[in-house]
Amino acid sequence: MKTRITELFGIQHPIIQGGMHYVGFAELAAAVSNAGGLGIITGLTQRTPELLAEEIRRCREMTDKPFGVNLTFLPTVSSPDYPGYIKAILDGGIKAVETAGNNPQKWLPALHEAGVKVIHKCTSVRHALKAESIGCDAVSVDGFECGGHPGEDDVPNFILLPRAAEELKIPFVASGGMADGRSLVAAMALGAEGMNMGTRFIATKEAPVHENVKRAIVEASELDTRLVMRSLRNTERVLKNDAVDRLIQKEKDLGANLKFEDIIEEVAGVYPKIMREGAMDAGAWSCGMVAGLIHDVPTVKELIDRIMAEAEAIIGQRLARSIVA
Repeated sequence: MKTRITELFGIQHPIIQGGMHYVGFAELAAAVSNAGGLGIITGLTQRTPELLAEEIRRCREMTDKPFGVNLTFLPTVSSPDYPGYIKAILDGGIKAVETAGNNPQKWLPALHEAGVKVIHKCTSVRHALKAESIGCDAVSVDGFECGGHPGEDDVPNFILLPRAAEELKIPFVASGGMADGRSLVAAMALGAEGMNMGTRFIATKEAPVHENVKRAIVEASELDTRLVMRSLRNTERVLKNDAVDRLIQKEKDLGANLKFEDIIEEVAGVYPKIMREGAMDAGAWSCGMVAGLIHDVPTVKELIDRIMAEAEAIIGQRLARSIVA
């Protein structure tokens, strides 16, 4: 399948694996790239630029296909060593970067000078237009269904994607609710040039997370996610568990007086415990509503091959039969 996204990133299939904290390691990124998609290493999961450089080297040993790095720009007082991370990306020969969080404009000249294509994650049309105006090569449009941070507008992809198509000139992929060939065809029908998957890729054999995490996703329904931190304007969609129940109760009890410090036990530093140790009630962790569409744990290649076969069958057979000559 050929789209502007496959041409932009030099990949076979219009499928991108989004950056995910303590999930986007070399093993998963390489598996996605080897299967024809665009694998992504999560930059800030690596605590230092030196560790990111090593992770890039590890991924190079596992694939000769294009892969990228996610770099999230956090609104914090003590920022990570972003110049160091950018240097690791450039020194590692990376040609695709997924940016997220704050405006990446400051870093675009150095990336573009090195031939890097930048795709920025956006949860609204206005943010997507801003990304286009500052020179991003593509955007990932994240609907309200997505795991992680869906923004504050609460617009689902059935509205957000065609609105983005009406406004944008650069290509974009759909993110949030993406799981199979139906997702890909629907996203493209609404104007996207491909799709970005996060939660679906966690439930694969190569995802370097504890089996408890994969089992929790497979057993979850579309009704099992919750939105937390809304009053802090840092909304996150997470999978329901005991820690999330405690967090929601604190939000209810404290109301407008809630501060981040009140919920730090449920949200800070919990990912290693969950993703590595399988302590499923250790804290809140990002998961999309798409969990309701995930029923197995295939290899990445099996998943991507199945998605593409299903998408081509939908386009070439079921939809084609509905056309009346």
